Amino acid sequence: MIEPLYIKGDRWLHRLPAGYKLAALVIAGIGLFLVQNVWGLAVAFAVSCVLVWSTGVGAAACWRQVRGLVWVLVAIGVFAVVFQGWLSAAIVLLRIAALVGLALAVTLSTRSSDLIAVCERALSPLDRLGWVDAGKVALALALTLRFVPEIWRHYQEIREAQAARGLARHPLALMVPLVVRTLKRAQQVAQAIDARGE
Repeated sequence: MIEPLYIKGDRWLHRLPAGYKLAALVIAGIGLFLVQNVWGLAVAFAVSCVLVWSTGVGAAACWRQVRGLVWVLVAIGVFAVVFQGWLSAAIVLLRIAALVGLALAVTLSTRSSDLIAVCERALSPLDRLGWVDAGKVALALALTLRFVPEIWRHYQEIREAQAARGLARHPLALMVPLVVRTLKRAQQVAQAIDARGE
């Protein structure tokens, strides 16, 4: 399993069990949606930034992880300002930014294998009841954690290749090869899983 986000370290956040961190993330996520005060959300965002910094991640590495989200936040912010006003836009953006920061702090300080193991243990009661297949959910989570950074890497490679051809501004020139690569890779993984009888 490739560790696309995890940063090796022995800081206090690294030493916390993965289950505690995931539980805290769920509770914090619920709490963030209950808070409607812009200053409270600003404090939560500041705390999330401190937690990310405490993992030891460098500024450049952190920017590589979040830069794709910036345009999404800009679009959400513009939409919220137009339809709900500045205050509502600030509340929405701070809430999302704080939640992303907390999630990033967890993934930077926790191995993917530990996150998957916690997910499987948490779903085991539902598995015993026959409601879900904990193993398949854990496999889906593992594949997601594995392939999101791979898709991003493919995007960067395609963008550089198309820029060399003068097609960097053409969205279809980027998206079509990316979709084809992603589907081809997904088919390879599906065949490998079928061969193993998963």
